Amino acid sequence: MKKSSRFILIICLFLFISACGQEQATVKVGDLAPDFSLVDLEGKTWVLSELKGQVVFINFWATWCPPCMKELPSMQKLYTTLPGDKFKMLAVLNNDKPVVANFVANQNGFTMPILDDSKQLIGARYAITGLPETFIVDKQGIVREKVIGPAQWDSPGSVQMIMNLINQ
Repeated sequence: MKKSSRFILIICLFLFISACGQEQATVKVGDLAPDFSLVDLEGKTWVLSELKGQVVFINFWATWCPPCMKELPSMQKLYTTLPGDKFKMLAVLNNDKPVVANFVANQNGFTMPILDDSKQLIGARYAITGLPETFIVDKQGIVREKVIGPAQWDSPGSVQMIMNLINQ
């Protein structure tokens, strides 16, 4: 084996061993929600820590994800049902093109803020495992619910769960 090949093999082995010992921290119910700052499709900057005192619904989604697209209408209904001064919904576009999301939103009448995480930086911070994935954050910034996969967000049970957090 050539010296250069051996050197490359040693470097690769070192990197592999180093990576194996590092697991990405998963955001769990009861954790403080990782703070972030993202810009929505209208150009407004949203900073999670600035929303303390309100219940925040954070949903990671993409237009190429069929379960996400099926879930969005119920999210829109929830968004328009709950009091805007006590509840914020942040639809975080993950690994997708904002121009496509804007088209989808306009075609379907979605009015909730759509934040651009096309580079997946915030999705990585939340250690999402797939799409859709939703985090419900209470008024103190603590994750109270984590839902992997689609949900019917305008169902009585979902509305009541969020209203209970709003009224605490």
